[in-house]
Amino acid sequence: MASKAAYKRLSKEYLGMQRNPTPYITAKPLESNILEWHYVLRGPPETPYEGGEYHGRLRFPADYPYKPPAIQMITPSGRFQTNTNICMSMSNFHPNTWNPAWSVSTILNGMLSFMVEEEVTTGSIRTSEADRRALARKSHMFNMANKLFVRPATGASPSKKQPVSDGTEDRSCSNDLGHKTAASAPAMEETPVAPAVAVANNQRSWLAVPTLSSKWVILIVVLAYVFASKVVTRLLTAA
Repeated sequence: MASKAAYKRLSKEYLGMQRNPTPYITAKPLESNILEWHYVLRGPPETPYEGGEYHGRLRFPADYPYKPPAIQMITPSGRFQTNTNICMSMSNFHPNTWNPAWSVSTILNGMLSFMVEEEVTTGSIRTSEADRRALARKSHMFNMANKLFVRPATGASPSKKQPVSDGTEDRSCSNDLGHKTAASAPAMEETPVAPAVAVANNQRSWLAVPTLSSKWVILIVVLAYVFASKVVTRLLTAA
């Protein structure tokens, strides 16, 4: 359970991110647990991740902001192991260097910057640029087949195909290039085309920014035109 300070701080950060969105980044907490946030990083232009859509999660400790969160990526990217805690200076691997002034936005900006670099750490993998571009093209369909991305029910748990680290592993960063290689990179599961398209067409991710449908836009424009016409007519009549 979140402490009062954690609840207040995370609520404030969420409102701040809603008012001032960060380019390439979307993040929201679960309604049932403010300590678990889900994010989407969009691959920046001129990188192997361009056009990609990378879903992941942040798990904050109850005494946040005095301790850092665990950071995981769920969508295969060719850069990080999926559903595995990632070692970064702003993650739970480094509580001694954590700065309470850092925020969700700071963490995810750092995550995006770290992603486009090639530094090796615990939770990272090495793959070719071609593999990363291929995963970027498939990322949206992968996400739309993931219940946590499309519709995270209250208290939703990951599927059995995506085991989640409990964070009990050794929290010392590793620069061992051999602990994961391209040959052992996470394989993208092939999703049947028809079901995947149906999901994509009929369901939107809870992480997506709400938009008005074209019908509502047309209706609003028509009503505004009618209202403006009446105002102009009354002004001309009064004159």
